[in-house]
Amino acid sequence: MNKIEEFQILLFQKKINCYIIPTSDFHQSEYVSDYFKGREYLSNFTGSAGTLVVTQNDARIWVDGRYFIQAEKQLPKNIHLMKMGTKGFPTIDEYLKSILNDGDTLAFDGRCLSASFVNNLINTINKKINIIDEIDLLNEMWTDRPMLPATPIFMLETFFSGESYQSKIERIREQMNLNKAANYLLTSLEDQAWLYNLRSNDVLYTPVFLAYTLITKNDTILYLDPKKLTPEIHNYLKENKVVVKPYFDIYETIKNVSGKTIMDLSKVNYTLYHSFTNKDDIINIQNPTLLMKAIKNDTEIANIKLAHIKDGVAVTKFMYYLKNNIGKQDLTEISVSNYLQSLREEQKGFVELSFNTICAYKENAAMMHYSANELSNAKLEPNGFLLVDSGGHYLEGTTDITRTFALGELTDTMKLHFTTVLQSVINLASAKFLKGIRGINLDILARGPIWNLGIDYKCGTGHGVGYLLSVHEGPNGFRYQIVPERNDSAILEPGMITTDEPGIYLEGQYGIRTENELLCVKDESTEFGDFLSFETITYAPIDLDAIDPTILTKAQKDWLNNYHKQVFEKISPYLSPEEVEWLKKYTREI
Repeated sequence: MNKIEEFQILLFQKKINCYIIPTSDFHQSEYVSDYFKGREYLSNFTGSAGTLVVTQNDARIWVDGRYFIQAEKQLPKNIHLMKMGTKGFPTIDEYLKSILNDGDTLAFDGRCLSASFVNNLINTINKKINIIDEIDLLNEMWTDRPMLPATPIFMLETFFSGESYQSKIERIREQMNLNKAANYLLTSLEDQAWLYNLRSNDVLYTPVFLAYTLITKNDTILYLDPKKLTPEIHNYLKENKVVVKPYFDIYETIKNVSGKTIMDLSKVNYTLYHSFTNKDDIINIQNPTLLMKAIKNDTEIANIKLAHIKDGVAVTKFMYYLKNNIGKQDLTEISVSNYLQSLREEQKGFVELSFNTICAYKENAAMMHYSANELSNAKLEPNGFLLVDSGGHYLEGTTDITRTFALGELTDTMKLHFTTVLQSVINLASAKFLKGIRGINLDILARGPIWNLGIDYKCGTGHGVGYLLSVHEGPNGFRYQIVPERNDSAILEPGMITTDEPGIYLEGQYGIRTENELLCVKDESTEFGDFLSFETITYAPIDLDAIDPTILTKAQKDWLNNYHKQVFEKISPYLSPEEVEWLKKYTREI
């Protein structure tokens, strides 16, 4: 009997027709601590996103295009893969509407599903079903379930953050006044970490802490496990008049909150929403902190550029190592990934990786979010492509970079695909646009050259990046169609940082991705309006061995040559003489 069958027996015993297990914590976080990895525990699927729906005689998991190939390899036979956004596959709510009848029972842990998701689900199903939202069935069979994390909190000094807590809370209360709100319930972990200028390690690769915040006109109440507080942080909160209460007390507090209350129902969990007495008092708007956090201040921008130099040094040294040792040493996906991590760890101010490194050789790279393990760990040979998507958290900020390396001879088609991806990167990086434009308006600049080959990639072109926070941050992003649950189609503003990462992925062959981060900046003002553009702030060579220069236009060659000149100027001072000579070759003009 596998885990799904055991879980289905539980459903039968408790007379539950259907149970939903999302990939989420109590705060609707993208990345979660081990305690919340119930979907992975039941399904064996290790991707960072996906929703498992189990009935007494069926099990299905919904995943997006990044994970189609990976899910097919990892799922047991009794879990059906539902390919989101693909013709012929119903959405979760469409599926549930088709299988649930009046009188049936739908259950889930309401703390792990957003209020907006559940409300939409109930409205779509539109039947007299029983909803049980306060049952965590995983606890009844997951005997070795990890504990909730309780890691110590540390402070991010104003030298790094550029703005004090007092300044931020004042701005938040201004937004509350504009919305005529008496209260603001803030549950997003990244937004709370940003507000208090505090960080922790409750979630791997995301330096946040589990907490809730209730802001009134006069008070700020922080709900968390007090074991996280060092004497320094305790005094800091006290000095700033932040009241600290136990983590789970929020569920009782919310029952007695009165007055107009701001809640972002895409982030507030259903149990909190359900416990709030007067639903008419809810002001359901996007967290005001989201936009504040996304628009980096001058201090953050200056620091982030320093972080990218440090990160660029690590990636450049890694490329040097790879080019000089392929075919001479035994190299594997895991061994070179570990080496890259060691290079980052040498950099002053390094905190941790910003996500699990994707180091994928040949056909493994066709899985956009591939993660090497002891069974899949490919040996690197002096041929084909190696795709490495990686990043780091530094006190100066967060980085995310992808480079695809030629390990030996390539076919003309491989060079065509690599160069086309580069054209896509350049097209987007070179954009000049009127203020008021969203990422959805610019996505075709990146996707166009790849579409011209009759190829597409099943994901967005870019995402916002936090400051020593989540490597994926809204509300800015690039994609060609709006996906409401991702909330990454905001108007682009100066100070926003967004990745530029188009790619080509051919199942069974190879994957190619080149990724830089773009800082949105003011360009010029004319009689036609205010124009914005992008500054590329990622500094590492793009592999000239994989480029067919005859495909590039003069403007694209100029962009690449200017970019590589900048890379050499910023990175070479931190390299050995041998590495500098090598870098001259890999940043030469073409």
